[in-house]
Amino acid sequence: MSAAVSRYFSSSIGRKQLIALSGLLLCGFLVTHLLGNFLLLVGAEAFNLYAHKLISMGPLLYVAEAGLAGLFVLHLGLAIKLTIENKVARGQKYYVKNRTGRGETIMSASMPYTGLILLAFLISHLIHFKFGPHYSTDINGVIVRDLYKTVVEFFRSPLNTAWYVISMAAAALHTSHGFSSAFQSFGFNHGTWTPKVKLLGVVYAIFVAGGFALISVLLHVKGA
Repeated sequence: MSAAVSRYFSSSIGRKQLIALSGLLLCGFLVTHLLGNFLLLVGAEAFNLYAHKLISMGPLLYVAEAGLAGLFVLHLGLAIKLTIENKVARGQKYYVKNRTGRGETIMSASMPYTGLILLAFLISHLIHFKFGPHYSTDINGVIVRDLYKTVVEFFRSPLNTAWYVISMAAAALHTSHGFSSAFQSFGFNHGTWTPKVKLLGVVYAIFVAGGFALISVLLHVKGA
């Protein structure tokens, strides 16, 4: 690793940009994940075939999962490191801004808290779905995992559904601010376009988090 690259990774701006880049890539994954989950509303066969195709990717799936895990660990680790460094340097948490007229929003002030909620959500998500009950079903002579049944059983519980909706509310707050601030980390700060990027971040957050939450509520109503 060259000295320039080493300095970049050890600098505050370098870490902020890596947090921003990893966050944007994770945002892209969430969109594709949501589109796949919409098949839950189509029916068991459509969703199970979709899930089976993913599983059938074999080693490519493991590579993709490893890449996602790496992005998440990078994003989380750098965010924690930057938070601690800023807290030590300024004697206060990084998200508490001085009152010089710049102010703060609910989204920016809640970033550490929503991040922790999303971490807890991710762990529970993996436990309940990826490593949860394993049922099988026959689709056109092929035995596949009945992941649809696992999902429907999970959302039959009001507590599980409520937890999911709360987590998606946290995701909306986190991604809404993170989306626009990511562009600022790369120096994008334009009088005309910055407000539009912020609006796009809000639209993204509502679409993705709202989409996941809607699916959970509809499945709960269906399975109740």
